[in-house]
Amino acid sequence: MLIENDKTQRQWHQLLDEWHTRAEQFSKDFANAGYEMGLAQSFMRELCDIFGVGWRLIQFEERVTKEEGNGINRIDGFLPGLLLIEMKSAGKNLADARNQAFGYINRIKEEAALKKRTSDQEPRYVLISDFQRLHLYDRNKSETEPDTIELADLRNHIEKFAFLQGYERMVEQRQEEATVKAAEKLAELHDAIKKTGYTGKDLETLLVRLLFCMFAEDTGLFIEPKLFTNLVNGTREDGRDLSGTLDMLFANLNSKERQAATYPELLTFPYVNGKLFERRLDPCYFDIASRKAILSSAAEVDWAQISPAIFGSLFQAIMHFDDDNKAKSKKRREFGAHYTSEKNILKTIEPLFLDTLKNELKACKGDAKKLGAFLGKVRQLRLLDPACGCGNFLVVAYREIRLLEEQALNEVKRGQMSLDMPMCNVNQCYGIEIDPAAAEIATLALWLVDHQMNMRVRQPDGKPYIRLPLTAKANIVCGNALQLDWNSVLKAEECSYIVGNPPFVGAKFMGDPQRSDMLKVCDGIKNFGLLDYVTGWYVKAVAFIKENQTITAAFVSTNSITQGEQVGVLWNWMLKQGVQIHFAHRTFRWSNEGKGVAAVHCVIIGFGLDKPKRRVIFEYPVINDDPQTIKAKNINPYLVDAPNIIIEKRATPVCSVPLMKFGNQPIDGGNFLFNAEERKEFLSQEPHACKWLKRYYGSAEFINNIERWCLWLNGVSSDDLQKMPLVKQRLKSVRDFRLSSDRPATRELAASPTKFAFVSHTDEPYVIVPSVSSERRPFIPTGFMSSDVIARAPRYSVWVMV
Repeated sequence: MLIENDKTQRQWHQLLDEWHTRAEQFSKDFANAGYEMGLAQSFMRELCDIFGVGWRLIQFEERVTKEEGNGINRIDGFLPGLLLIEMKSAGKNLADARNQAFGYINRIKEEAALKKRTSDQEPRYVLISDFQRLHLYDRNKSETEPDTIELADLRNHIEKFAFLQGYERMVEQRQEEATVKAAEKLAELHDAIKKTGYTGKDLETLLVRLLFCMFAEDTGLFIEPKLFTNLVNGTREDGRDLSGTLDMLFANLNSKERQAATYPELLTFPYVNGKLFERRLDPCYFDIASRKAILSSAAEVDWAQISPAIFGSLFQAIMHFDDDNKAKSKKRREFGAHYTSEKNILKTIEPLFLDTLKNELKACKGDAKKLGAFLGKVRQLRLLDPACGCGNFLVVAYREIRLLEEQALNEVKRGQMSLDMPMCNVNQCYGIEIDPAAAEIATLALWLVDHQMNMRVRQPDGKPYIRLPLTAKANIVCGNALQLDWNSVLKAEECSYIVGNPPFVGAKFMGDPQRSDMLKVCDGIKNFGLLDYVTGWYVKAVAFIKENQTITAAFVSTNSITQGEQVGVLWNWMLKQGVQIHFAHRTFRWSNEGKGVAAVHCVIIGFGLDKPKRRVIFEYPVINDDPQTIKAKNINPYLVDAPNIIIEKRATPVCSVPLMKFGNQPIDGGNFLFNAEERKEFLSQEPHACKWLKRYYGSAEFINNIERWCLWLNGVSSDDLQKMPLVKQRLKSVRDFRLSSDRPATRELAASPTKFAFVSHTDEPYVIVPSVSSERRPFIPTGFMSSDVIARAPRYSVWVMV
């Protein structure tokens, strides 16, 4: 490793010291280990943990087809693209284990070539171990001569494993890329089927079922490899019999009892249940292109590698894409912009409950009774996301709960065999979602992640753990979360945590349905009309928590609810209900990983009615960087460590200073406004208008020095207008524009078309202050203006001090 400077060198030596300490403890912990079935996963997990590799990244029991193509083998531990681990019991021949491991690599390469996929899963390193000996192969150097390390001496060879450092981010990147690629293939499939005339709910359901089948095939849920692909391949090339074949397949997947006459190629498919295949679909008239698209999606994507948390959002974008919607500026290839990174989701759920559970699990090590109690606790957790969308938060939270259960089970099994198997299930997740398609995707995404977690588990007989039929499903209710009684989804007394990312709609931009929602929820809160839509979830959550004060909640919100006049409205009420803020991420960029999508400035607020054991503020010195953790005595509504003091709304300054006023608003349909070229051309035809054209400044014009002009006709006489026929034409257009408005107040303005709709201008000099500026500026730019300059106030306004 290249040590670039003194600081990097110090960090490297500090890291080595940490690795040495962990390696020494690891060697002691496994000094007497030797049984593959009982301790292999614990050994691999804790070995990787020495180097900071999250053990959730290890793919245990990764399936690979046997060389003869019939059946599957399983890799003990796999870090795709980096490391393959093969464990054997003490005393076993490691040369044989080496041949087995390199045979797996050959199969990985062959499968990639067969499916026309890149072989980025192929590992550079191979580790063979019988617990007491570790044989590490760097395939770039030699596939026959390993570094041989004794377990007791691991501490002195620790640098040989430095390649594990930084693997986590590499995995995240690769998974994101693989997931976007999978979504692109599904988008092509969607388009190909839609071109046949198949649309609506049936198209959405068909895509969900095809996705499940492709995922089930690649993850071993269908047990036999290529089961689904071979079935589709057996249909006619023109697609004429494909709809009937899929109809029979879906019926069989939904049927526990098979008819005696069932075709042999359908009998092998398992009974799935879960109501996923229950509804009969109208026939789809597949053609050559749509059939080919199914086979292409199955063959060219490794569906086992997708992230359900990301894929759900992409799938939703596919379903909602409308080829005929001319208003959409995004191209289909850019739909990958619509997903939230797991990193941002973890910012919410880690301080809400994951960090506490991880600490509890650490305290249970070596204590069977405590481990049993911990397992009971995680299996009783109930999570509610009352704005769940396509399930991103629930998927990541459920995966983390399963990982905690897995780690606890591994601790229980240390040194002994245990018949205890995973018992956490997707029915621990509850959600409310107004979009039916998103609700269906959320249900599917949770099944997908459940099976991904099951793939990490082996039963006592060594067989893979497959949870079929699907006897449990996530409790996703399709409805309006601000209209529904949350107790109808999950009783408050059974709820553990509330989490989510409710919709961001500013108070001024809500439609009538949203205003109606807020009236139902916030009636009784003074001035609730000033509140953003997201606050409705805060109010509903408080009412829900009052029924069970052990519940804590965390929402992602726009930072506007912790600033300005909304604080006085929302938090005055919240504090009176006894709400306490447990943790808070101060303003940061909540952005997804797609290109060209504007980031929103957000906060995350964790709250409840009970007094927390600790309060934490996550501060962002750089708004789009990682946060610093600050312990706080109290977190007030402005998200600072200070008493709960709220600044009330007031209409006058606290001292004797000039008033700030809103700029001037034309409401003219653009007929008063000119850029530099338009002004020049206009004056060449209407020279008498020169006197009435004034420089015109809004935020953008002032900050960027953009030249813009406006017709300012205050004081114009009828004689003046007679000399300016082009101005009169513009006034007619202003009048017509105002008369066409749905607002009575705007129509009334048509009677005085020479005037701006709102005028704050005076004949005195003033200070101009833009209301929109860049966050990168250390100050808000201001300027002195003469009375000949007009300040504007449309959507992005300026304020003037007079």
